[in-house]
Amino acid sequence: MNTAMPTTINPRLISWASDVDPGTIRQAEKAARMEIVEDHIALMPDAHVGMGATVGSVIPTRGAVIPSAVGVDIGCGMVAAELDVTEDQLPDSLEALLVRIERAIPAGVGKGHDLIDNRADHWLRDHRPATDLSGDKAIKAAKQFGTLGSGNHFVELCVDERSRCWVVLHSGSRGIGNQLAQAHIAKAKKMAKEAMRSLEDPDLAYFVQATPEFEAYITDMGWAQDYARANRDQMMNRAMREVFASIGFGRETQRINCHHNFTQREVHDGRELWVTRKGAIKADVGDLGVIPGSMGTRSYIVSGKGNPASWMSCSHGAGRRPPDPGQEVVHGRRPRHPDGGKGVAGGPGQLVGRRDPGGVQGHRPGHGRPGRPGGDPPYPPPGPQLQGHLTRANDAAHHLHHPPDRL
Repeated sequence: MNTAMPTTINPRLISWASDVDPGTIRQAEKAARMEIVEDHIALMPDAHVGMGATVGSVIPTRGAVIPSAVGVDIGCGMVAAELDVTEDQLPDSLEALLVRIERAIPAGVGKGHDLIDNRADHWLRDHRPATDLSGDKAIKAAKQFGTLGSGNHFVELCVDERSRCWVVLHSGSRGIGNQLAQAHIAKAKKMAKEAMRSLEDPDLAYFVQATPEFEAYITDMGWAQDYARANRDQMMNRAMREVFASIGFGRETQRINCHHNFTQREVHDGRELWVTRKGAIKADVGDLGVIPGSMGTRSYIVSGKGNPASWMSCSHGAGRRPPDPGQEVVHGRRPRHPDGGKGVAGGPGQLVGRRDPGGVQGHRPGHGRPGRPGGDPPYPPPGPQLQGHLTRANDAAHHLHHPPDRL
């Protein structure tokens, strides 16, 4: 297999990004110079400037954790489910299915279910964060359990190279994860200021292990990561129910659920470290992951190769370039088949199978800020195109399946 070698920016920063802007490097260098960082930071192929820390970076720390490096959508990630259904078994139009999914999985800023689901109630009763949730926060967390959110969060139906159908979903810990993260980030900044800790960027404030603040953050963060994973599973369960009810048959044959904004304790070369992946997935040997593409491009089901230089990690998204000049953009992502494919007719903004214009058939992005093709900021700085992602990501992960066409 043809793999690309990383670029050593300096002894503390290694990059797999084949096309990365200087601002991203400068931001990553600030974090890499921190005394709590162990050895080096690894930049993934889709690295770009982020809030607090570089998106697409893997940050190993010893005895400390940087809350803003995890970010405000704690546990954000992907879930993909394979079906025993093939493309030719799908109806010509997916309009009815999309309507069903829209009803089953609320999307949008602050959106939640009208009634609290029993599964949400049971999960929240059995899982408690360190922070005591007030009545309003607890109710909001329960109502948003099993909801998509906004921005670049989405649900979509894909077909792989074997014509097998997949449902792919992107979401995180919703409003409660954001609130917990913001509170801890503010606390870390305040403590750094009071301690007169020298930081090149205030957002890089950190908690030191074995302190009450560290333990509280780790507990809340772990809870939010678990909430995010359970949230994705709940939505996928609902999506599966609607898919099978719509087509009248089928079953799920495989499910992959992985975070790409998280931290956890790991051992590397005998060293116990906190490894924070901000816009990166764990790719140890045999780890299965999901790397989504921009709308209309391919997504990838990958298996980790366990590359120690990347801290057993690989990219979390594919498709970093803004569209070509003059090409119409829909929800910030480029349609792959403007006038082809099952059930698709017309050009961008006229695609069949959606209640609202502006998406590829079968793709339902969260209703939020447009212009987020696979990352946080609107129209991020140029990064590698999809093929560049695959070439550079191969050091960390094999690609097993790639659902080539959004329906």
